[in-house]
Amino acid sequence: MSEIPRGAIRFNTDSNKPELWDGSQWAEFQLSYVGLGTGGDTGPGARGLTGGGGDGGYTSSIEYFNIASTGNSQSFGDLSTSGAIQFGVCCSSSTRGVWAGGRAPSPTGTVNTIQYVTISSTGNATSFGILNDKREYHTSCSNSTRGIFAGGNVGTAPTQPATNNIQYITIPSTGNSVTFGQLTRTQEGGGGAASPTRGIFFGGYIPSASNIIDFITISTLGDAQDFGDLTDNGIGVYACANSTRAVIAKGYKSPANINNIDYVTIATTGNAVDFGDRTTIARYGGACSSSTRGVFSGGYAAPTASYSDVIDYITILTQGNAVDFGDLTTARGTTGSCSNAHGGL
Repeated sequence: MSEIPRGAIRFNTDSNKPELWDGSQWAEFQLSYVGLGTGGDTGPGARGLTGGGGDGGYTSSIEYFNIASTGNSQSFGDLSTSGAIQFGVCCSSSTRGVWAGGRAPSPTGTVNTIQYVTISSTGNATSFGILNDKREYHTSCSNSTRGIFAGGNVGTAPTQPATNNIQYITIPSTGNSVTFGQLTRTQEGGGGAASPTRGIFFGGYIPSASNIIDFITISTLGDAQDFGDLTDNGIGVYACANSTRAVIAKGYKSPANINNIDYVTIATTGNAVDFGDRTTIARYGGACSSSTRGVFSGGYAAPTASYSDVIDYITILTQGNAVDFGDLTTARGTTGSCSNAHGGL
């Protein structure tokens, strides 16, 4: 038998594991994880980000936390290309988080900028491209390659009609958005989530609170189709998902905010089912997820005009009320949130 060169690799069909020849024996590969940060992000697992929004004014800060753990969020960096924004949205791949549109302080107003960060690092956002119109109060979702932006208000305040337009970007590259199709109705203030194949859009304002759910097939182009209805109307909706189930915090039903959470099975069509309640009552919060957990953060609590710093979480495949996770570094609402392990990946 010829001598085995040091560093040779083989696959052990008995153990179903790869092995390395260290010069004297075959040794199994040992996987290790790089710690992503400190405080609320100390170990392996999915990372959640939330950025921008309102905190009594406008903020550009991005915060992050480890979804697999619990704890307070940590500073990540800042949105850069449009500075402080509210009512922007965020989508992501396993490597990039992308923010699009929103409203900047006067005199800038509504913006069409798209910017991104590398989720596994920390630092400020970098320019990605532009939306094909200025847009706020829209919603988003993504799979591993495409980011989808739907509905919202377009143009410059105070004249901003709601739209049913859907746009998309290719997340691994950079560039401007391209037309995808149309929602079944105009919508602002709705929520979005995805599996690897489907994007789902929930609720919104058209011009009154809606319970409508739409869906698209992300890999194709074309108009959305009817999916079903939420258990009740919702404005300021925020949603997240694993690959099979989407969970939806409905935000606001006139005349007050609500803490109700619904869920749907993404691969089917049909009406939503009650899931449980958030620990706080707020609209326009952030939502992100791993394959097991959905995490909700912050939000706006009218009519007291207060912002929440609460982070709470649910186990997506069960039903029940949310549980305390930790706190944001600053109370905020109207944020854009994403993760590197959501249901679209």
